[in-house]
Amino acid sequence: MKDPIWKKTNNTDQANTDQANNNQVDPAIMAFMAGEDVELDKQLLQFDLKASAAHVSGLQQINILSAEEAEQLKQGLRQLEEEVAAGTRGLDSSFEDGHSAIECWLTEMLGDAGAKIHTGRSRNDQVAVALRLFMKDRLSQLQHICTSVASVLLKRVETEAMIPMAGYTHLQSAMPSSAGLWLAGHAEAFIDNAELAAFTTQWLDASPLGTASGFGVNLDLPRKEVADDLGFHRLVVNPQYAQNSRGKIELQALSVLSACTLDLRRLAWDLSLFTTHEFNFVKLPAQYYTGSSIMPNKHNPDTVELLRAVHGVVQGAQTEIASVLSLPSGYQRDLQATKPPLMRAFSKGIEALALLPDLLSGFEWQVERMHASISPEMLATDRATNLAREGIPFREAYKIAAAEIGTMNMDNIQKSLAQRSSPGGCGNLGVDILLARLGALRN
Repeated sequence: MKDPIWKKTNNTDQANTDQANNNQVDPAIMAFMAGEDVELDKQLLQFDLKASAAHVSGLQQINILSAEEAEQLKQGLRQLEEEVAAGTRGLDSSFEDGHSAIECWLTEMLGDAGAKIHTGRSRNDQVAVALRLFMKDRLSQLQHICTSVASVLLKRVETEAMIPMAGYTHLQSAMPSSAGLWLAGHAEAFIDNAELAAFTTQWLDASPLGTASGFGVNLDLPRKEVADDLGFHRLVVNPQYAQNSRGKIELQALSVLSACTLDLRRLAWDLSLFTTHEFNFVKLPAQYYTGSSIMPNKHNPDTVELLRAVHGVVQGAQTEIASVLSLPSGYQRDLQATKPPLMRAFSKGIEALALLPDLLSGFEWQVERMHASISPEMLATDRATNLAREGIPFREAYKIAAAEIGTMNMDNIQKSLAQRSSPGGCGNLGVDILLARLGALRN
């Protein structure tokens, strides 16, 4: 057998054309065109193998492959999947990308049967289907992490709901608040994010496999059956749109990740402030601090600060992909540039978010300091509202309460919290509503 056409010496379609025309392949140009694909495709290889197995079943249905050939290919793909998982086989620089590697490996293993697998498909729809499977997987991970974060926060509410703490607007003391309100507020944010991940998964849950280079295939490919085999709920019907949706769906998946890391950033900011000497509301477990190289007295919440920075990585990825998408219809090689930011952002984002459940279950409230953060004037709004409830026009009640600032009874802090009975307030957190939404996400 001749050397596989996918090896490094001529590892692209263009390389094969150049060889046929007796043109020398320039290694620098080939390296530039391949870019980061080999490294990135290590993350996509499991999905490409899965899609290849489904494609084999489709080719058997229309008699492109015999039953024996199909079984050989499926067995070969299972072997490749096992070897990749075990680390005994992997991508390296001898391949342009994972798609080429799979065909090369199968051809080396099975000869002509392996060389038939590319019938009716293009590397364009190989990468499109692998990326959709990748995004479904990562959004599922995001959904799981977000529900875990919300669960941890709501678990703490059970025993910590009425711990008083100062509430702030404009970073200035405002009204008495509670640990419960802070915990439930962040829990609701992550429930929203989990729902957003579920909605987006449903939105992009469509198979482009079988659209090939964007013009359809002169074979009666059983696209719907193959999509069902892969766990997709529907097809990307139009081959042109299968290409045009590249980048668009990546941006939408990143918008979910961005919502998560935006809430992560805000939560990390709170913890960063709350651990300062000036606030001292929170003490983190020791593993989340580091010391200073020069100041023996310092214990810095570096983990929280680095969590705060992750949103910038996601924002950068969104901007990078959006910048690529100034393109006409159909496949353009520029779309290759959407893979690195997508995969980099999900890798960093999920790594960071996965730290949250343990962090949030492990910190300690500094209850005495939280009590001490509430001063008499912070009860003025409650006083004005109580006067309004007695029939005094609110603007007049406001003036009366303003005149009484400094004379408020500090024994009324718990009462103040308990009387905040509007839905979601300190005295009526609506945890049952949040738990019901959380339960629906798990079903």
